[in-house]
Amino acid sequence: MLFDAFKSRKSTKISLLKTDPTWRVVWGAVDVNDEDIAWRDEKIAVILPRTASGFVTEKLAISSGEQFVVVGDVWLTNQSQLLQKLGVEPNSFAPSPLQLIAKLWERWGFECLNRLVGMFALVVWDREKQVLWLVRDRIGARTLYYTTTGSVRWIAPKLRTLAPHHSSDLDLVALRDYLCCAFVPGERTLWQQVRELRPGTVLQFPNNNVQAYWQLQEQITAIHKPLVWHSERLQQLLDQVVQEYLPPENEPVGVFLSGGLDSSSITALAAKFHNSPVHTFSIHFGSECPNELEFSNLVATHCQTQHHILEITFRDMWERLPETMAYLDDPIGDPLTVPNLLLGRLARESVQVVLNGEGGDPCFGGPKNQPMLINSLYGSVTNQDSLQAYLISFQKCAADLPQLLKPEVWTAVQTTPWVFEDDLYSQASYLNRLMAMNIKFKGADQILTKVNNLTQAAHIHGRSPLFDQRVVDLSMEIPPEYKLSGVEEKAVLKEAVADILPPAIIHRPKSGMMVPVQLGFRKYWQREARNLLLSRNAAIAPYLNQLLIRNWLNYEGDTWSRYGVKLWLLVSLEIWLQVNQK
Repeated sequence: MLFDAFKSRKSTKISLLKTDPTWRVVWGAVDVNDEDIAWRDEKIAVILPRTASGFVTEKLAISSGEQFVVVGDVWLTNQSQLLQKLGVEPNSFAPSPLQLIAKLWERWGFECLNRLVGMFALVVWDREKQVLWLVRDRIGARTLYYTTTGSVRWIAPKLRTLAPHHSSDLDLVALRDYLCCAFVPGERTLWQQVRELRPGTVLQFPNNNVQAYWQLQEQITAIHKPLVWHSERLQQLLDQVVQEYLPPENEPVGVFLSGGLDSSSITALAAKFHNSPVHTFSIHFGSECPNELEFSNLVATHCQTQHHILEITFRDMWERLPETMAYLDDPIGDPLTVPNLLLGRLARESVQVVLNGEGGDPCFGGPKNQPMLINSLYGSVTNQDSLQAYLISFQKCAADLPQLLKPEVWTAVQTTPWVFEDDLYSQASYLNRLMAMNIKFKGADQILTKVNNLTQAAHIHGRSPLFDQRVVDLSMEIPPEYKLSGVEEKAVLKEAVADILPPAIIHRPKSGMMVPVQLGFRKYWQREARNLLLSRNAAIAPYLNQLLIRNWLNYEGDTWSRYGVKLWLLVSLEIWLQVNQK
């Protein structure tokens, strides 16, 4: 049998895995001796990774007047327009994106953030005023983490980079939230002494002031205009955004193509506007499992792409999980993490830039909103309040928390408010409240973080046009009935792309990429999962009830066939804790 050799392995100890170093900034009472310090003064030091030829200097820029030091990761779509605002002809001067931001900050200071369009995580040091700014883009396509205790603060774009500078104490509320959502929402991380800067905000040291320079808001416009009017606005914007996200004309581009509406739309737009080859990449899980290749092949043929299909085996899923967890920041219990990494590596053989369809569901009313809409109609019958219904809608471990968490852990976290409450109980229309939570939390803390980390791990540039800040803003202007219209999902998006996709794609029901974890644990991974999760030395043992996990591994009472998803979430957590141990 294929897995006999794999199952016979007795060791469940997972080795520490090294990942590529990232930049770091240390601020405060700086007393750091590090050969990788690229710039420093009395209160700040910038530590950059090295190559054979020296520091990776594109992560650091100093303004012409030498007042501002800027460190970070930047990708802008409006660089030419920004140069024109500075009175510089784009053809006469081509600064790096970081150098451009240093110029903009020198001219307009904090206000320059309102002019940036793209993805960025920045640290800006004002040498004159001795003020440090931490900045993150509006939607959260780039990440930024910082330590919260002591006289010295460490800052980095990857959580793992900060490992030497914080304790190993878990944030129990973040653990609770992960078990419900399969990711950690909001500013918390799984480490008690580290926080994540929220999208669209700036954190200022030394006063620890947090200020939003952008907020996601419902601003419904032209409510009396028909669906076609709104779809034409969306179509024009998508044409613009996808063209800006494409690589130079002489370079090929890739698209992760599932065959669903969102990825198919991006594929069709890329094929429409790009003159060089368009490569599409799809996956399946072998002959035992259903797949969507019929639809992805249809789109690839329709758009005349160079199509690549990757089979991901059950062995791949298990054996590549430790490496995948090492590349993530907080753990993500989505079974698509391993496929995303492997597909990215396949794409790297053909392209350097790969687009995806992430964002279609959060922005345009995907089917995951329907359980909540049903609850809003029948909540008085089910006696389930909106917050409880929202947590259960993730279909993870929300209903199991009192039994899954050890009593002392449950007591410590059960009354702590949830980060979703402000949005869930806002004055916006009900569908837009749901969409706002999906954009702000699932988008920034799961989807975009996963895209960012795993495409970088595969050494390609991953871009999500449907999560562009302008598309998100427009989605909040479209009347809700044009997003989820009765039982028709994403009506306005379907209308916007109807002329570039086959009718079979426009009208097919949403199914989602189903990863066969239920079959995986039943047939292939059960013994390894037992050794991993039920060991007295398991990293999760101090926090979770292993007797309940044993029942899940035995599939006792699995009426709705959900244990596989829960077990994958727990295995991902256990492996993440092991690969991130001190």
